[in-house]
Amino acid sequence: MTETVPERDNLSISVFFPCHNEEESIEDLVRSTYAFLSERSDDFEIIIVDDGSIDQTGKIADRLTQEFSEVRVIHHPSNRGYGDALQSGFRAATKEWVFYTDGDAQFDISELDAILSLRQQVDIVSCYRMNRQEGWSRRFNAWCWTTLVGLLLGFRLKDVDCAFKLFRNSIFEGMEMKSTGALIDAEILARAKHKGYSITQHGVHHYPRRAGQSSGAKLSVILRAFKELFRLRKEIISESQP
Repeated sequence: MTETVPERDNLSISVFFPCHNEEESIEDLVRSTYAFLSERSDDFEIIIVDDGSIDQTGKIADRLTQEFSEVRVIHHPSNRGYGDALQSGFRAATKEWVFYTDGDAQFDISELDAILSLRQQVDIVSCYRMNRQEGWSRRFNAWCWTTLVGLLLGFRLKDVDCAFKLFRNSIFEGMEMKSTGALIDAEILARAKHKGYSITQHGVHHYPRRAGQSSGAKLSVILRAFKELFRLRKEIISESQP
């Protein structure tokens, strides 16, 4: 059976991966993403954001830049947090569209096909995990967080922190991103919505971590996210008032 090759269109896209100690997954993720994009576009780049990794992530990323001219790496000399890693990726992106997913490879990059098909209709595709691969307590906490964020910031999504999102790059022009931690997704979506950009949702599959450990459940991360959330709400409300 002959495999169908996707039709090329005018897709211009930056794909980036925030990484902290992802030596077990980042190379396979970059290679599979390169294969995926090279069949669909002549105008793409892949950016690895190495957020102060202390394993071999940085060295692997540097080696991949020597092999692929479309791959770039940004090194944070120390671990600055998830929000800072995403900010670096968005600021470095040069193409018309920007997509990111985490360097832990808990998503299948091939599902980006369905997301890309929506880009003529909306400015942002914010995905949700249909089968979240975490314990019941983390799933419950995530539901509570998403509900609270939606109530305070004025939008309703199923999974605000899902790391599988596509953005029109122009939404970041003049956008001041302040969150350095877990609130970054909510901040970007809230600021974009208040500027009038359109958002839709799409379900994607979620897979267990191959290696490493998530830092999202750390008490310090959670407390910082709550602090930033209430500060962001106050700021957005003041900006929207005449």
